[in-house]
Amino acid sequence: MNDRALSIDALRGYAIITMVLSASIVSGILPGWMYHAQTPPPSHAFNPDVPGLTWVDLVFPSFLFAMGAAFPFSIGKKIQKGVSKLKMALSALWRGVLLTYFAILIQHFYPYMTGGDTTSQWLAIFCFILLFPIYMRLPGKIPNWLRWAIQLIAMAVGYVAILCIDYPNGYTFDLHTSNIIILILANMAVFASLLYIFTYNKPKLRLAILLMLFMVTISATVPNSWASTFMSYSPVTWFYNPMYLKYLFIVIPGAFAGEVLVKWLAERKSNGANETNEPSRTNAWTILFITLAIVIVNLYCLYMRYIGLNIILNLSLLMAGWIILKRLTGYGTLWRNLFIIGAFMILLGLAIEPFEGGIKKDPVTYSYLFTTSGLSFMTLIFFSVICDFFRCHKGTAFLVMSGQNPMVAYVADNLLIFPILILCNVWQYFSVFSQSPWLGFLQGVIITSTAVLVTMFFTKIKFLWRT
Repeated sequence: MNDRALSIDALRGYAIITMVLSASIVSGILPGWMYHAQTPPPSHAFNPDVPGLTWVDLVFPSFLFAMGAAFPFSIGKKIQKGVSKLKMALSALWRGVLLTYFAILIQHFYPYMTGGDTTSQWLAIFCFILLFPIYMRLPGKIPNWLRWAIQLIAMAVGYVAILCIDYPNGYTFDLHTSNIIILILANMAVFASLLYIFTYNKPKLRLAILLMLFMVTISATVPNSWASTFMSYSPVTWFYNPMYLKYLFIVIPGAFAGEVLVKWLAERKSNGANETNEPSRTNAWTILFITLAIVIVNLYCLYMRYIGLNIILNLSLLMAGWIILKRLTGYGTLWRNLFIIGAFMILLGLAIEPFEGGIKKDPVTYSYLFTTSGLSFMTLIFFSVICDFFRCHKGTAFLVMSGQNPMVAYVADNLLIFPILILCNVWQYFSVFSQSPWLGFLQGVIITSTAVLVTMFFTKIKFLWRT
């Protein structure tokens, strides 16, 4: 394990790859658990009354969790170097601006927004190319003023291009039209970063603020209360929705996971690695199995609504994991500390599961926030065992490299791969994948694999998009 923590990159890569996969499988013909629980096939009509959890519902929380887990490495390193909190706060605000611009720009350039014709495909490719001077850190010794100039000019070109597009059905540019996933990430990049910056080395204060937020959001369910007014007010509705703050309950636990990693790395560096103190391969394989089993059990039981069975199986698996981990040292210490917090979050999520009508992604329930946060802890342990303990670097390179360049991976399919397939008259042959569930899934694998290869290529040549 290096100072970057490959397990976090792998978790982020897993999240972004499964996000692309879930969006590229054929709609309507696969089993219900292959889609969001609240948008079941074949119509995929949104039903807010359907509780449950699928692997697709875990994708976004995993990415949010990985964002928080990176805070102790990025923000923590700046604080240790003496960077002022004001400067870091301004950097967080600018990052929010860049992500919001990204959310608005890509949404306005998606081919289904611009009409879907040949011109739309070229516009999408143009947008993909334009994103490089905006978000890529230019190589070489380039003056800061020139970097800023290139970035701002490219952003202006993107804005002007949106205004010049002849959208169908009389649509015109609207700030409220944005990619909701990226917009929530933008909010978290601001609010979660600010919370972490000003509570660095003050975990109790951070928890107290989260507890206050929890109570305010609960109180907001009372009509005409000050809390309901507070949680419904936004001075900039195209950017900020107070309910986005609930996602802090995934990002901040991720930050605690990152702190566990940072502390363990520092102790390991100062004390030196000792292979005799490491867990046996048998123990490592057992922990790998238990963490994976915990994720699968929750997905299956919560989707099928076997709530009682889910609690019994979780308690059994968590107890087994604790018995194995409690005496381990080395990597076992890291896994144990992550496991304890993750177990608490899962049990907290299951305890509150009946509240708000069961676990739901949208409108997001606290059971969803706590449970998926806990499952993200287990997934992080899973990748720590594979990437760091077993050192399976070649086998996980596609995850790590995608996690190091997630913005490219996120848009590669809609802004590059699909347009090229359509322009080359190849997409018409993809209709064969609509004939069976297995073929429908295979389409997703093909598109996702291509997006991963594109991302790995740009990561390899250091064309990384950053905010």
